[in-house]
Amino acid sequence: MGVQQSFRDRPRVWRQPAAAIGQPLSSLGWTSSSTAPNYRAPDHRDSPASELDCLRGILPVPLLHAAERRSRELNLGADQILIQWGVISEEKYVAHLARHLGVGFDDLSTVGRAHCPLADADLPGIAEFGILPLQEDDTLNWIVTPRAFTARRLTRFSTTYPSLIARIRLTTRRHLHQYLTEQTGDALSDIAAEGLLQMQPAMSAKSAIGWRKGLQPALLLLVCAVLALLHPTLTMDLIGGLAAIWFLAFSLLRLTCVLVPPQPEQQFPPLRDDQLPIYSVVVALYREEASVPGLLRSLQRLNYPPEKLDIILVLEPDDLRTRAAVARARPGPQVQVLLAQATGPKTKPKALNVALPFVRGSFLTVFDAEDDPDPGQLRAALDMFRQHNDDVACVQAGLHFDNLTHSLLSRMAAVEYAGLFAVFLPGLVALGMPLPLGGTSNHFRTETLRCIGGWDAYNVTEDADLGIRLARLGYRSLTIPSVTLEEAPIAFGAWLRQRSRWMKGWMQTWAVHMRDPRRLWDEAGARGFLALNIVFGGNILTSLAFTVLVVKLVACLLLADSTLLFGDRLSSLHVLAIACGFIATCILGLTGLMRRGRLRDGWILALTPIYWGCLSIATWRALWQFWTRRHHWEKTEHGLVHRTGTMAAGTNSRGRTQR
Repeated sequence: MGVQQSFRDRPRVWRQPAAAIGQPLSSLGWTSSSTAPNYRAPDHRDSPASELDCLRGILPVPLLHAAERRSRELNLGADQILIQWGVISEEKYVAHLARHLGVGFDDLSTVGRAHCPLADADLPGIAEFGILPLQEDDTLNWIVTPRAFTARRLTRFSTTYPSLIARIRLTTRRHLHQYLTEQTGDALSDIAAEGLLQMQPAMSAKSAIGWRKGLQPALLLLVCAVLALLHPTLTMDLIGGLAAIWFLAFSLLRLTCVLVPPQPEQQFPPLRDDQLPIYSVVVALYREEASVPGLLRSLQRLNYPPEKLDIILVLEPDDLRTRAAVARARPGPQVQVLLAQATGPKTKPKALNVALPFVRGSFLTVFDAEDDPDPGQLRAALDMFRQHNDDVACVQAGLHFDNLTHSLLSRMAAVEYAGLFAVFLPGLVALGMPLPLGGTSNHFRTETLRCIGGWDAYNVTEDADLGIRLARLGYRSLTIPSVTLEEAPIAFGAWLRQRSRWMKGWMQTWAVHMRDPRRLWDEAGARGFLALNIVFGGNILTSLAFTVLVVKLVACLLLADSTLLFGDRLSSLHVLAIACGFIATCILGLTGLMRRGRLRDGWILALTPIYWGCLSIATWRALWQFWTRRHHWEKTEHGLVHRTGTMAAGTNSRGRTQR
C-alpha cells in the first residue's frame, strides 16, 4: 500500500483557494461542501435561522416559519430552502443579505482576471468554495456566494468579526460562474482537458510512450515479424495458441463470477433527511435535445430532498439545439447549466471535468441524457458507502435497456447488460478485482475524485479507465442492485459506432495501464493485473480472433475438409475455446436474466454467434480508429424510440423500487 498511500498524501489536482491565500477565512469555519465528514452533513439544526433576518418584514411570517422548520428538517440553510422553493430568487436574496450586513453586492462585471491573485492551477477551487479572493490596492478582499450555511455564518459573525466582514462582498452563483467563464474559462478548460496529463502523465491516454517504454513492444513486434518470416507456421500456431488460452481464461472468469453468490445486502436504518449530504448529479449533453424533457422528469422522480440536489448539465457551446431545449424546459433552481469550452477534445470525460469544480455535493453521480434511474438509487448508494471505509471510492448501479423489443440488436444488448451488471461485475467485486465501470450511474466520493484528477479527457471509455486507475491507487469500487434504465441502439449503424468506441476505449485503457507492467503489478496486485489483461485484453483479443476462426470455418466448408478444424491439437483447441466461450456467454446471460426476472428473453442467446460476428466487426473498426482517430468520440443518438420505462427487477429493497 506504500504507493497508494503516498499518492493520497499528494496535493489534489488543484489547491483549495483558502490554503493558497493563507486560510484567512478559517475563523468563519469555511470548508468545501465536498469534504463533509463521511456521508453525513454537519449538524446546524439547533442554531437559529439568522439568515432570514434580512427578509423579516419583506416575506410573510408564516412563510419564514415554514422555511425555518424545513431548514431544521433538512439541516440546510433556510435561505437555500426559500431559493429552492422558488419563493425568492438568489439575486434578490443576496441583495437583501448584503444590505442587512452592510456589505456590498458585486455582479463582478468590472472585476478582471488581474484582480485575482490565485494561480491558474488554483482557479477550480473558487468554484468549489464559492469564494473569489481579490487583491485591491494593498488589501485582500473576498467575493462570497452564499451556499449551505454561509449566510447564517456571515450573519452570526457580522458582530464578532466586523473587520473581516468589512472585507467581504456578496455575489450570486450565476455571477461567479459567469466571471469564471469569461475571465478564466481558458485556464479552467485547460485543467479539464489536461489536468490528469499534468498530474499523472503515465495515467493519461494522451501522453506518448517514452522511447525506453516504447522499445519493449517494438522489439517484441520485431521478433514476431522475424519469426513470421522464418517460421510462418510456428508463428501462427503460437499466436493462435495464445489467443485460445486467453479466450479460455476469459470464459473461466465469467463462469467463476456466475458461481459466486450475490453479496447479501446489509440493512441499515434509513438516514433521516437532515443526515443526508448534498448530492450532485452531473449529466454531459451533446445533441440530446430530444432527451432533455425526459431526463429532467427522471431526475425529478429521485427519492431525495430536492433542496439537497445539485444537478449540473454540461453543454457544448456549438450545440444550439440542446441549449434551446434546456432553456425551454426551464429547469428549477437546483439545476446549473455549464458550457464546456472548445479547448481540448470534445469528449464526455472532458465535459465531466468541466463540471467537477462546480460540484457542491459530498457525493456525485453521473447519468446519461437518456437515463431513467431508480428513484431510490442515491439513497441506495449512500447505504453502500455507509457500510465501508473511505477506501470505497465508487459504487456502480446496474444498467438495463427498456426498449429491448425494438430490434434483435436491442434484445441481445439487453441480455448482455443483464449478464454484465447483474452477474459479472458483482462477481468481480466478490473476487476482489477492479471493476470496468459503466459510463453512467456510478457514484463517487467527490473529494476522492478530485484527489485523483477526475476523468481522463482523452480516453473514450473514461469509465472503464477510471475503475482501473482507482484500483491502482488503493481504492475499491462496489456494486448495488439498483437499476438505471437506458435506451439501446436499435439500428446496426448506431450500435456499430457505439461498440467501436467502447472497444477503442478498452484498447486505450489496456495500452495506458500496460505501459509499465511491473508498476501495474505492484500497484494493482496480481488480481488487478489479471483483471486488466483477462477482461480488457480478453474482450479485445477474442473479438479480433473470432473473425479469423470464421474465415477458417468458411474455408473448411467450402473445401469440404474437416481437418482444417480438427486436424491437429491447435485447431481443436480453437474450437474448444469458441465452444467454451459460447457456453459461458449463455450461462452468464441466463443467470443475469434470471436475477432480473426476464428469463423469458433467453431465447435470443441462440443468436450469440451472429452477435459475436457483429462485435468482431466493431473491434476491427476500433483497431483501425485506435491508430487513425484515437481520441475521436463517436456520438450515440438517443430519444429516437418509444420506451416502456419498465423492467422486472426482482425483489424490492429499500433504495430501489419495483418498476
